[in-house]
Amino acid sequence: MGKVVVIVGATAVGKTAVSARLADVIDGEIVNADASSFYRGMTVGTAKPTLEERSRVRHHLIDIAAPDETVSVGEYQQMVYAVFDEILARGKVPLLVGGSGLYIRAVVEGYLIPEVPPQEAFRAEMEAFVERAGKEALFARLEAVDPTAAARIDYRNARRVIRALEIYAVTGQTEAERNLKQDLPYEFVMVGLARPREEIYARVDARIERMLAGGLVAEVEALQAAGYDFSLPALSAIGYRQVARMLAGEMDEEEVVAEMGKFTRRLVRQQSNWFIKRDKERTVWFDLGEEGVYEKIEEYVQGWLG
Repeated sequence: MGKVVVIVGATAVGKTAVSARLADVIDGEIVNADASSFYRGMTVGTAKPTLEERSRVRHHLIDIAAPDETVSVGEYQQMVYAVFDEILARGKVPLLVGGSGLYIRAVVEGYLIPEVPPQEAFRAEMEAFVERAGKEALFARLEAVDPTAAARIDYRNARRVIRALEIYAVTGQTEAERNLKQDLPYEFVMVGLARPREEIYARVDARIERMLAGGLVAEVEALQAAGYDFSLPALSAIGYRQVARMLAGEMDEEEVVAEMGKFTRRLVRQQSNWFIKRDKERTVWFDLGEEGVYEKIEEYVQGWLG
């Protein structure tokens, strides 16, 4: 069984620093599990590891798609397993690091994900339904046919609700009915990173300031110049649409900062709830505000690796 370290936690908690330090100690390579970091041309606004950090520790599955492409959970899962095998074959330790809970869970649990290609006519029909009836009515449709899928999806995320309905329409099975798992040749240890909520919020505010000072506006301008439509799912990453609206004269910088902060704090709460509720039993949590916590994490992981 190949041993894999999984590091989870909310946005801005400090996953990048912990994983880079741990990779040095255990001779590991980092596998990205933040969906927003899949996309090329979106670096500042997604807080990707810097080029210096990536030169020091090898990173995988960053910049693997254009903003107008999609990386499904199933595609990601298979890419991750292939990368795990490559890393393990070199005698190194894979570290799966990120905050995209659905992607991480698919990898760790080994779900057999149905290969359902986009059904454009169905999607157009559902999008029209949302325009007429609203997101709550769309979500009620999903609850009626697949309550298991509905239980894990935020009703406000119409794109994911439509995808769940699309899979049900094609397969004729609920998530519970098709919730089969494959036998995996990997053993996982889950490390959760936490901080007091107000401390994370302060880090979020500081990160937003760094993004705006460090080139987010130029990044959005480059994406606009390349012709990307800001209604694309990839460009729903926090900051991009807000800055695009500022450039269009619809918001000022103060409003951009406020909205980015509001949306990111909401994301922090959603991520924290996801990892605590769904992986409470298998995740060991460390408070990054505690003295000597880095050493404690290293000792715990090294002990697990043997």
